[in-house]
Amino acid sequence: MTDVDARLRPVTLDEWPAFTAAMHEVFAEEPPADFAERPSSVAELDRSLALWDGDRVVATSGIYSRTLTVPGAVVPCAGVTWVTVAPTHRRGGVLTAIMRRQLTDLHEQQREPVAGLWAAEYPIYGRFGYAPATVEARFTGRSERLRLRPDVDLGTGRVERVSAEEYRPAAVAVREAVGRFVPGTMARDDRWWDRQLRDDPAQRKGATARRYLLHREADGAVTGYAAYRVTDTWTDTGEPDGTLTVEEVRATSTPAYAALWQLLLSIDLVRTVKYPSSSPDDPLRWLITDGRALHSTPVDGLWLRLVDVDRALAARRYPTPIDLVLEVRDPFCPWNDGRWRLSGHPAGGYCARTDRDPDLSLGVEELAAAYLGGVSLATLQAAGRVTEISPGAVTLAGAAFGWPVTPWCPDSF
Repeated sequence: MTDVDARLRPVTLDEWPAFTAAMHEVFAEEPPADFAERPSSVAELDRSLALWDGDRVVATSGIYSRTLTVPGAVVPCAGVTWVTVAPTHRRGGVLTAIMRRQLTDLHEQQREPVAGLWAAEYPIYGRFGYAPATVEARFTGRSERLRLRPDVDLGTGRVERVSAEEYRPAAVAVREAVGRFVPGTMARDDRWWDRQLRDDPAQRKGATARRYLLHREADGAVTGYAAYRVTDTWTDTGEPDGTLTVEEVRATSTPAYAALWQLLLSIDLVRTVKYPSSSPDDPLRWLITDGRALHSTPVDGLWLRLVDVDRALAARRYPTPIDLVLEVRDPFCPWNDGRWRLSGHPAGGYCARTDRDPDLSLGVEELAAAYLGGVSLATLQAAGRVTEISPGAVTLAGAAFGWPVTPWCPDSF
């Protein structure tokens, strides 16, 4: 154990102001006033780590206890957050010590089989076995070109503007219904819905308060919801040039989804539409008349790390049968290093150590990237990051690791 390892410890409630001040200083942010004094309801101080230098916090980290939808199943996921190291203490092994402590604790305590995080900078976390497993499309377009096709079925329901109080229970039910089928979805309990719907005026950046929509069928059942804001701007010649920022749109049917977008795309005084947390495979592109009018900027989303290869691979489902031996390289977590027999099918999976000859050789990063079904093992092979030992193994494994629904995680943390 290094000196840094020995000095890392959870932060106490009394120490929270110093902890959060150090964290926000690294991110060049001002913490919300209430958050600066007391942690939010989703914070788990017993899963935090702080490094002190005298009376000053110089490194921070934390874990949220989350639940993640994976192909065909739901698994516990350690949501890694609050990771900072003060500039005065970088390049001294501090971040490595934090990552090692987190992953070792998860392994030894047999807690979450996977960990996830949102990376502030791309190159940081690969060396600790994390890899991007979802993508944000970040759609944008000019409203005058974004029109639904005339043959789109809008159903017989209606879209109505509602209050936050009316919106929340209906949105919870719809999201639970659709989220279980989308790998990358993070479950939201009441605490996370509180956080999601928080609307601090100081954080709006010139936009309106959040506005809410529900789609109701003729019988009153809610089948969709949307949340958005509008930024009111004008050109030098007095023309409206507003921006609509869509935060979330979910629905249990195509007509409900289309009807919500029809209203969003027709809001007055808006000239630019943005959907920064959209899925790269959002059906909106196929609902509009001009697909080229919807521009996307793909950005890495949720990064994953397999804490325990056997537990993680056994937890998900496989759309086609697989029975292969994977030779896994994991220098950071040596308990994962070695050969694993993976046997899986649509109803479940099995993974255990074996002395059989390997069919594929790959790093734990590559497994993490492919875990949700959004990154092809064939693509990783083409990049030189997967080695096929048994002919045809990449094709078999690629089909088994794939999933018909593109992974997507709109919940950053």
